[in-house]
Amino acid sequence: MSFTTLFVLALVGFASGFVDSIAGGGGLLTVPALLLAGLDPVAAVATNKVAGVFGTASATLAFARAGKIEANMAPAALAACIGAALGALALPYAPRAILSLALPFVLVAVALYFARSPSLGEGQRRRRVSPTLYVATLAPAIGFYDGVFGPGAGSFYLIALVALVGLSLIPAMAAGRLSNFGSNAGSLIVYALAGHMVVPAGLAMGAGAFLGARLGARSAIKAGAKLVRPLIITVSCAMALRLMVAPGGPLAFLWR
Repeated sequence: MSFTTLFVLALVGFASGFVDSIAGGGGLLTVPALLLAGLDPVAAVATNKVAGVFGTASATLAFARAGKIEANMAPAALAACIGAALGALALPYAPRAILSLALPFVLVAVALYFARSPSLGEGQRRRRVSPTLYVATLAPAIGFYDGVFGPGAGSFYLIALVALVGLSLIPAMAAGRLSNFGSNAGSLIVYALAGHMVVPAGLAMGAGAFLGARLGARSAIKAGAKLVRPLIITVSCAMALRLMVAPGGPLAFLWR
C-alpha cells in the first residue's frame, strides 16, 4: 500500500476511534475504507479488528485513569474475549442471513430506547443483573455475537450495562469499552491465526483509532450524557440503515 493510502486509513481510524469510544459503530467507517483500499471482505473484517483493539484499549485506559471502571467489571474482558474467539470459530456455521434481516430492527429499538428516556444513564438504575452474572453470561454472549457478526456489539454492551446492570452512563461506557476490547482481541486472535489480517493497513488504522478513542473518551467524560445520548441514537440509526440496504438486508432490493 502507498503512504497516501495508509495515511488516509489512519485518518479514518481516528474518526472511527472517536465515535466508537462513545457509541460504538466505528466499523461503519473502517470496513468500507478498507474495502476501498483494495482488501477483500474477509481481510477487511479481520483487519478492522486491529483498529478495534487499538481503539478500545485506548478508550479503556482513558476511562480507567479517570476512575470510571468498576473493579468487578475487569473479568468481563476475558469473558468477552473467550466468547468472541468461539464466535469467530463458529463463523462458517452462523445464520448470518437471519442476523442481517433482524439486526437493523434491533438497532432501531436501541435508538428508540435511548431517545425515549431523556434521563437514561444519568444516575444509577435498579439493578436487574449483578456484575458477576453479567461477566458470566452477557459479556461472553455479546462477545460471541461480535465474533460471528459484529455490528452494534459496542451498543449492546452499553445497553446491557445501563438497563440491566444499572450503571450510570459514563461507567457503563467505560465497562462497555473494556468488554469490547476483550471481544475485539478474541476475534482478532482467530483471524490472525487464519492469516486474514493485512498488517500495514491494520497498524495504520489502529494508530489513528488509538488517538481518536483517547479524545472520544475524554470528551465523553467531560460532556457526559449531552454528548453521549445523541451520538448513540445517531450511530444506532446509521448502522441500522447501513445494514438494511446491505446485501442480505431487508431493503437490499433497492440497489438491484
